Amino acid sequence: MLKRTSLFRLTFAVLLGGVGLGLLGLTLAVLLGGAGPGANTPWNKGLAAYKKGDYATALRAWQPLAEQGHVTAQNVLGMMYDEGKGVPEDDEAAAQWFRRAAEQGHADAQNKIGLMYAKAQGVPRDDKAAAQWFRHAAEQGHAGAQYNLGVMYAKGEGEGVLQDDKAAAQWYERAAEQGHAGAQFNLGVLYENGKGVPRDDKVAVQWFRRAAEQGQGHAQFNLGRMYYDGKGVSQNYVYAHMWVNIAVSGGEKDLVKLQNLIKKDFFIEEKMTPSQIAEAQKLARECVRKAYRDC
Repeated sequence: MLKRTSLFRLTFAVLLGGVGLGLLGLTLAVLLGGAGPGANTPWNKGLAAYKKGDYATALRAWQPLAEQGHVTAQNVLGMMYDEGKGVPEDDEAAAQWFRRAAEQGHADAQNKIGLMYAKAQGVPRDDKAAAQWFRHAAEQGHAGAQYNLGVMYAKGEGEGVLQDDKAAAQWYERAAEQGHAGAQFNLGVLYENGKGVPRDDKVAVQWFRRAAEQGQGHAQFNLGRMYYDGKGVSQNYVYAHMWVNIAVSGGEKDLVKLQNLIKKDFFIEEKMTPSQIAEAQKLARECVRKAYRDC
């Protein structure tokens, strides 16, 4: 049951997440490389086909390149087998291509094969191997791998590394500084609880806010809680209401579960006037329209 005196405290978002990244149209050129001057090269033919959603043609163009050692093609083939684009989903084939690219030093492939070892997806579960691949990618500056390595240090036992909050904080911070919202949230949790870093509610609020502005629901909820409790910020029920309302309306499963409880017993409103509630609701709508920036 929700307590009437304080909000739930959401702690680490520690799940590593799925391997598939979903190649979005807006990021395709960044991930795969834009078309170069030689528009008729196999690589660019494959890229053009991929952009049109003709994944089978893209695969036929890229497979020979991958077999010849083209590291980006190997990584992309891993993605396509993982997501079933142009071929039936095949975790083992995805892992084979990710490993081939990873062994050539491709940081994104190293992170992906690490995820597959962590999830026993296409390969037997091997936490030690997962940590090794995450570390290879993290040391190259891959934010996702830095986050994943931080997760492993935070969890510790049975996870391929010894539990070490200080190491977790260090890797989270490296990812957080690159804009990784999950790392920003987790780092905020560490600062709020004084794990691996000195306890500092103001710094916790800063990291929760940076993640909240990216739409990270758990950070939005915790930012609202910090306003409710007056931790690291001046107590403000209007902003508490605003951020919690945004968080539980965002669709994340565990927050959706809280939504009905909060609607049934929204104890923040007991401390607010009707005009304050109306202001909080207005601010929430405006914040969503502004994509959570400058709220």
